[in-house]
Amino acid sequence: MKSFTHLDTFSINDAYKALGEYEGKARLNAGGSDLLAILKGDVLNDYPETIINIKTIPGLDYIREDGDYLRIGALARLSDIVRSPLLNEKYRLLAEAAHTIASPQIRNVATLGGNICQDTRCWYYRYPRKIGGPIQCLRKGRGACLAVRGDNRYHAIMGGKKCFAVCPSDMAVALAALDGRLKIAGPKGERSVAVAEFFHPLGKDLARDEIVREIEIPARRVPSQQTFLKFTLRKPIDFAIVSVASVVTIEQGVCTDARIILGAVAPFPVRAKVAEELLIGKPISEEIAIASAEEALTGSKPLSKNSYKIQIAKTLVKQAVFSSMEAGEMLHPFQNF
Repeated sequence: MKSFTHLDTFSINDAYKALGEYEGKARLNAGGSDLLAILKGDVLNDYPETIINIKTIPGLDYIREDGDYLRIGALARLSDIVRSPLLNEKYRLLAEAAHTIASPQIRNVATLGGNICQDTRCWYYRYPRKIGGPIQCLRKGRGACLAVRGDNRYHAIMGGKKCFAVCPSDMAVALAALDGRLKIAGPKGERSVAVAEFFHPLGKDLARDEIVREIEIPARRVPSQQTFLKFTLRKPIDFAIVSVASVVTIEQGVCTDARIILGAVAPFPVRAKVAEELLIGKPISEEIAIASAEEALTGSKPLSKNSYKIQIAKTLVKQAVFSSMEAGEMLHPFQNF
């Protein structure tokens, strides 16, 4: 790696002020599992002058219910999310999603905020300098998306525009299914952004002097079946080829509410609203599950080498809907980790 200045910060204000002072020539570091790989590969056009360490900010790793909301600090580790009794009892979708990410060693350092804000995994974007990179593209400021005519096996089949790299965050998919919002702090004050609206094809809704402080989720008042499913080539260390997060509420045998979110199919988590509407007001059946899965992929436009994602996504949606039929509360498989 090239040399850089390392700066410890001890408050949110310190962090966003430092970002502003370096005028885009600094990067935040929490767990570092993504940032260090980027620095080692030297994939960016401009190598950062300073790494701003935010792990030194105290009290930003909480997981708690506060009145009408669940609040999780941006520095909460993925391993803490997997083990949290509160999340396993009422928000187990988050624990399931966190448990599918990487390895125990990485989950012990990776943070929720870092998982949400990680950079794209597109192999053109990340092509290392030492073997001929960096490769230019519109996401880096100039050029076209090379995946459109190149190797696009793992790229977007929905919502692609100018850049077809998919959102790599599993936690964003789960949080979107729970109507999560990000609390973002900066010199102009704090603002709130829905997780699903935080991502766009060329980046994130985050100014260079802003920092994600907290994730806020409406408290769950009615029991629901929460499911996270993820298809990968190697388990569990690979990023998702397709993922699905669902939250389905069934009362007296009838679906009264549903959230179905598709991951790794677009530059952002995709909410399958028509598929949700198909479920509401009906008892869950095989016919309804299949119809919902078909509707979830309406409008998909695969590239030359990734149409296979459509069938995988349909299968995961069907499985997620079927999971809501399970009777009774089951022992959560991750609560003993």
